[in-house]
Amino acid sequence: MSPFLKSFLSGRRVFGAYLRYHSSLTAELIENMDKKATWDRFYTETSSGKAPFKNFEWFFGFDSVRDFIMPLLQTMSRPDAALHVVDMGCGTSALGPSIYRHSPVSVHVTCADISPIAVKLMQEHIQAKAIQPHSCSSQIEFVELDCTQLDKRFSPSTVDLIIDKGTTDALLRSREGKQNASLVLKQCLRVLRSSGSLLQFSDEDPDSRLIWLETAAQDPGVMTADVGVQEVGELRGIHYYCYQVTPHPVL
Repeated sequence: MSPFLKSFLSGRRVFGAYLRYHSSLTAELIENMDKKATWDRFYTETSSGKAPFKNFEWFFGFDSVRDFIMPLLQTMSRPDAALHVVDMGCGTSALGPSIYRHSPVSVHVTCADISPIAVKLMQEHIQAKAIQPHSCSSQIEFVELDCTQLDKRFSPSTVDLIIDKGTTDALLRSREGKQNASLVLKQCLRVLRSSGSLLQFSDEDPDSRLIWLETAAQDPGVMTADVGVQEVGELRGIHYYCYQVTPHPVL
């Protein structure tokens, strides 16, 4: 096992016992995190067997970040329409369904992932569990979508909040990392309302992530963005951060 792989595995304790039995898939995952086939295989293998369905959380679950998300939704709320929230790269996380369930304001949550297997698993799980939302007008959907092509699903300036819990981190660790991650960021800024925000949850230190975001989020003559950061806290010995990116179209 390479030093990088050892470092990656020790820093991703969230995989737990799964890694001990699927080390070959783990190596593939690290090198090809931007590939649909890798995630299809990942979700196929993690969902196989007779064990009941269990949400897979990258980094942490909803409870660790609800205080970043819920107050923001309340400040964005509009009396005449539901807020459109996108959980980008949702996998089989409970984050999107938790926002749908707990949001005090009406939301339309789109949980999007490149893997149709993850989407199908979540659709089946939600149908079986029948979650009741806090707001009776809230909606949730699960869609197969490549996050580098958000504009194929969403029109410009139609999304209120995009949540990225580890998706950009996965892209940045892939072979064509920064190119694809920059494309995703620009896609997010394109579909967000001027009053909207992108929340990136990451374990990358602000010294690195802030510089990259402030540079990649600028589109001269078209778009600029404000970038801020808050510390989420330490979990299992790893420090996590919330990066908030707010677009400002150039008039």
